[in-house]
Amino acid sequence: MKKSKGVVSLIVTVALIALLGFTTIVGFGKGETGASKNIKLGLDLEGGVSITYQTVDKNPSDEDMSDTIYKLQKRVEQYSTEATVYQEGDDRISIEIPGVKDANAVLEELGQPGTLYFIAQTDSTGAANYTADSTAESGYTLSKTIEELQKDGSIVLTGTDVKNAKAVTTQKDSNSAKEYVVDLTLTDDGTKKFADATTAAYNSGETIGIYYDGAFVSVPKVNEPIEGGEAQISGQNSFEEADSLASTIRIGGLNLELKELRSNVVGAQLGEEAISTSLLAGAIGLAIVFVFMCGVYLLPGFAASLALLVYTGLVLVSLNAFDITLTLPGIAGIVLGIGMAVDANVIIFARVREELTAGKSVLTSLKAGFQKALSAIVDGNITTLIAAAVLWLRGTGTVKGFAQTLALGIVISMFTALVISRMIIFAFYAVGIRSPKAYGRPKKEREPINFLGKKKIFFAASTAVVLAGFVFMGINAGSGNGMLNYSLEFKGGTSTNVTFNEQYSLEEIDKNIVPIIEDVTGDKNVQVQKVQDTDQVIFKTATLDLKTREAFNKAMVDSFKVDETKITSENISSTVSSEMRQDAIFAVLIATICMLIYIWFRFKDIRFAGSAVLALLHDVLVVLAFYAAVRVSVGNTFIACMLTIVGYSINATIVIFDRIREELKTKKRAEDLELIVNRSITRTLTRTMYTSFTTIVMVVVLYVLGVSSIREFALPLIVGFVCGAYSSVCITGALWYVMKTKWVTKK
Repeated sequence: MKKSKGVVSLIVTVALIALLGFTTIVGFGKGETGASKNIKLGLDLEGGVSITYQTVDKNPSDEDMSDTIYKLQKRVEQYSTEATVYQEGDDRISIEIPGVKDANAVLEELGQPGTLYFIAQTDSTGAANYTADSTAESGYTLSKTIEELQKDGSIVLTGTDVKNAKAVTTQKDSNSAKEYVVDLTLTDDGTKKFADATTAAYNSGETIGIYYDGAFVSVPKVNEPIEGGEAQISGQNSFEEADSLASTIRIGGLNLELKELRSNVVGAQLGEEAISTSLLAGAIGLAIVFVFMCGVYLLPGFAASLALLVYTGLVLVSLNAFDITLTLPGIAGIVLGIGMAVDANVIIFARVREELTAGKSVLTSLKAGFQKALSAIVDGNITTLIAAAVLWLRGTGTVKGFAQTLALGIVISMFTALVISRMIIFAFYAVGIRSPKAYGRPKKEREPINFLGKKKIFFAASTAVVLAGFVFMGINAGSGNGMLNYSLEFKGGTSTNVTFNEQYSLEEIDKNIVPIIEDVTGDKNVQVQKVQDTDQVIFKTATLDLKTREAFNKAMVDSFKVDETKITSENISSTVSSEMRQDAIFAVLIATICMLIYIWFRFKDIRFAGSAVLALLHDVLVVLAFYAAVRVSVGNTFIACMLTIVGYSINATIVIFDRIREELKTKKRAEDLELIVNRSITRTLTRTMYTSFTTIVMVVVLYVLGVSSIREFALPLIVGFVCGAYSSVCITGALWYVMKTKWVTKK
């Protein structure tokens, strides 16, 4: 790179940082486009809309309630991946959608959940099956009863046979007009029913009318038999009309008919303090990382710090651009992204230092450092990115939201490390900063540490900790407290709505009211939601029996002069349904298999993949043991915490394996395998220590400054990161060595 290009590169870097800073702080235009304050926040950080439906059937079965909750959960994710749906009482379902302020708009878009039917008709007017009715909004209602239509076989599909419906704009070619259609995707049963019905309708000239709650919605023409389980409804005059029809079809596929009971706009569960302390913690953590990187790696560390500023700005802008909802679990994804961004730079500059120590020139060392670090960075990031992609495709709710922020962080961290850091450091060299002293203090290569010689001790210690976790879980279960301290999200509880005599801020509630509720209920994880523009506050606690509810009410009356008649309580189900848990477990299993296959493919040896998965399992079980022993609350953040640890651990493992792979290629005949493994771990030890420090320091600051709920989230992450560092140094290489020497493949 010429000097002039170096100057231009540095100017571009400063300009990019300034632009990103202005965008995230101020934004552009009247709407302040791009400003970080416009990032969609989850219900825990900002609040949103709460809607409660009641079933028309007064005695719904548990199976129908569970199925309806799961389907509604999938549908409300169109608003936010962090939307939650849960059961309230015996016949009510509540929906909470973050980042939304207009409950009526949501109700209008979501539609009134009712009954949807696809009915075979004798002609396009359907005169045999519906009649004009001036009082009906559509102009037509069914003239026959549903029962009569079922008896004569006119009903060919119901809403439960439809998997999905979405509005789409199509255009046959550039000269033709746009068409607004609804794409239908049917279930397996629905595919067969629809194939039979459309074949019969096509042969007889019949049509298939769509009715919702007894009212006519649409009468699409059958142009041909449809056998593939996918169909299009054309003829809509606008995209809005098509979208409305798609929404009606989606909401009509429920097992239960619902009616709106109430809707509210609720405040954040964690309050402004949680956001402000998180931002402050992030700023302090980044400042510590900057000082550390500059102190250790000098000029390359400064280049990495500038690249991290670019990373932070790009992440904030991208959250806005891709309309991603940021929640507490989402913060975990960003923290992991920062850790991986730092890690990539540490790997590069550690390699540069090795080259300088070997006596090579600065330019040669820089080029070799980036080249030799490339495989470890790419493999580590792609492995984690594969997991994020699977979790996004197969997960729901919190898992999907976490996957979005994680994937975003990974892609941006790779870009900043391999492009921005490289551009900056070579620009510094081009403008004349070429002294080897500015690029790191060369260190004499240390003798390999005999990690494998202590492998039995490491294996025994890890086994003991994992077994202790199961012992703690057994003791907890035996004492009737549950194996883990499951929170509301996993086991449900009681929702109590209290109308106070005045409006309290969330900070006042946390300081003055929540401690009283904790004393009365014995629950240290009370969740709070304010109902906007009212004196009402919703407290969600563990399930309360009648005696505890009465004590709760008395405490509110005695302490705050509340009218007891304005206190209502209902048991609520878990917000993480059994189906969502199954989705999460299935997604993690698929992600693990995909990671195993990728590592196998890249390292050409299944023993690398096998030992990596075992190391992941080790880290997860150790953190699970911590949850059981300390009784940290297991809620929505638990899933995100575990996934973050998996991402961190696999990245650390890949770095070790990359060095072992490199050492094997240059192996001298006299060297044995044990020496190679020990040398590989020793040479990457500095990277492990530095990356662990920079990642952990971010979470430690979050723990020290954060509110109680954030501390419960940050503490297991700290344990997981420490465990990940330990396993990468003491367990991973040893596992591979044992597999390599004990499991010898036949040639």
